[in-house]
Amino acid sequence: MKILLVYPRYPATFWSFRYAMKFINRKASFPPLGLLTVAAMLPGEWEKKLVDMNVSSLADQDLRWADYVFISAMTIQRQSAQKVIDRCRGLGIKTVAGGPLFTSCPDDFPKVDHLVLGEGEVTLPSFLEDLRRGAPRRIYAADKWAQLRDTPIPRWELVKMRDYAAMNIQYGRGCPYDCEFCDITGLFGRSPRSKNPAQLLAELESLYAHG
Repeated sequence: MKILLVYPRYPATFWSFRYAMKFINRKASFPPLGLLTVAAMLPGEWEKKLVDMNVSSLADQDLRWADYVFISAMTIQRQSAQKVIDRCRGLGIKTVAGGPLFTSCPDDFPKVDHLVLGEGEVTLPSFLEDLRRGAPRRIYAADKWAQLRDTPIPRWELVKMRDYAAMNIQYGRGCPYDCEFCDITGLFGRSPRSKNPAQLLAELESLYAHG
């Protein structure tokens, strides 16, 4: 199985720092941590590539290479994500979408073949099992919060670290507060959950090993 993981482009007005990155010889602020973590949850024997559209362009040959295109995005990336979905549909390539954008408004994306919503640790295993059996459903929704101690180390080798201004690590999810501008509580709940110290040390060691 060949999997292409695609991270849509940020508009120039949000988080891209597009016109500032050149001053430090970098292309984007942070790598797509969610997709790198999802990649680590996929079967080890599958071939995987990642295209961060904030770093490089997405070519049709990239899409044609894949059996499935996995897309994750935040709400601000909606326009770019929709263009990727349309391109995949035009080329006859199946899409799997998850992350904040699709979890928040799955009904807005009827052209996506499979929606794996909520936290990947909860919903992705069911999708993979159904895919193995040849009968994947269209929507997989979470009915519980993930145990972060089950979260694997991100697949850092799928990105060029020198393209980014900094690396990112996720220590926990969930927030007890209720800021009106933030959707974190809807995505991850109100009870903070965290990884254990050994996990964080392993992730830091992995980052160091990959440069």
